Amino acid sequence: MMVARKQSYEPYTPSTSFVDKELSPKLLVYAAVAIIAIVLLFSSIYTISAGQRGVLLTFGKPSMDAVQEGLHFKVPFAQRVRKMEVRTQKIETGANAASRDLQDVQTTIALNFHLSQSQVPNLYQEVGLSYVERIINPAIQESVKAVQAKFTAEELVSRRTEVRAQIQQTLTDRLAKYYIVVDDFNIVDFQFSEEFDNAIEAKVTAEQQMLKAEMDLKRIEVEKLQKITQAEAEAESIRIQSIALSQNKDILELRAIEKWDGVLPKVTGGATPFIGVDSIMLN
Repeated sequence: MMVARKQSYEPYTPSTSFVDKELSPKLLVYAAVAIIAIVLLFSSIYTISAGQRGVLLTFGKPSMDAVQEGLHFKVPFAQRVRKMEVRTQKIETGANAASRDLQDVQTTIALNFHLSQSQVPNLYQEVGLSYVERIINPAIQESVKAVQAKFTAEELVSRRTEVRAQIQQTLTDRLAKYYIVVDDFNIVDFQFSEEFDNAIEAKVTAEQQMLKAEMDLKRIEVEKLQKITQAEAEAESIRIQSIALSQNKDILELRAIEKWDGVLPKVTGGATPFIGVDSIMLN
């Protein structure tokens, strides 16, 4: 007798390896596209910060309009941006020059400047980003030499304000050609040769001694006038007293009595000598 076997049936499920083989290439493509899109998105966005202006370059050619502050878009791989500072900048440097009397002078100067905001594309196109080394530093040296050659070494100190104004004006004219604006210019210090410093010190010492001698002479003259005036006053007083005494004999007797100490002179004999008023006055 045959016994029938029970057969079990399991639902059909596709192989996971088959699914992976079908979906993996698509996922890779989607991921690559997403990455490229993100890269393109971020590379097309740029910002210009406060105090800056941008120069937009399309295949190396600068746009004639400066890019303002804020968020901007550009064509990836075709356009680039060069950011340039337009806020006030400071340079402190030294300049060697000769004065009109051929004294060597080392001048330390401080320059405050800024770039013309609307002209940064022209500055970038004509000069580039190295405008300090190419334009400003040489202009400072030439301006200082040109102006200081008009003054003697002593005048550089005594007429410092005038020297500063002329250098600033010369420097302003030179830098304006390259769209650079001078805000302020200051002479920090002048340094002369040791021989010149010694000569100046000797001159100042001599001037001080001369001034002291003049003051002493004036003092002596004043004292002389004071003594003359005092002597004249005393002589006039004596003259007035003499006139008064000669006109009034009673004053002589009164003066004699004022000077007498009340002691009679000791004499021999029985009579009391007469004491003359004139003798008492003489005593």
